[in-house]
Amino acid sequence: RALATRLEISPSAVSQIERGVLQPSIARLIAITDALDVPLADVFGIGDDRAADDDAHHGFALQRAGHAVQIPLEGGVTFRRISPVPSPGVDYFITTYPPGATAHPEDGLFRHDGYEIGTVLAGELTIDFDDERVTLRAGDAISYPCSVPHLLHNTGTEDVVAQWLIVHPGR
Repeated sequence: RALATRLEISPSAVSQIERGVLQPSIARLIAITDALDVPLADVFGIGDDRAADDDAHHGFALQRAGHAVQIPLEGGVTFRRISPVPSPGVDYFITTYPPGATAHPEDGLFRHDGYEIGTVLAGELTIDFDDERVTLRAGDAISYPCSVPHLLHNTGTEDVVAQWLIVHPGR
């Protein structure tokens, strides 16, 4: 109930998200991890780290492609953590946005904790800021403080695949 109050959603919606009945938007997922003060990487669970842990005694972490966990979100958007194990203060992942998908389906821009750096690998990603719209194509990169109101969406006709690094100072 406390989390629902902080997120300004119903306790029922929180319960449905917890049970996997309701898939949150990217913005809602980030709001949840920010409210809980945990890294975004934590939503990927610990089961996917098993393969990485097998090599930990060698001084490195390794995740084979077949062990990567992909998280489905609202609107067909998916998240896949890139780093083989959670990295303190850093979230590193790939997102896929199908045509028409948005990070925040409710009207308006959103903000969250951290500093975001992204590179589009395929497709065309549109980012709305307060007073500007930016379109990124394959190979384009962008960075901005997450406190700047923004909205990511795919206005094109093919899937957008983007690689993101979110840095959380102090975590």
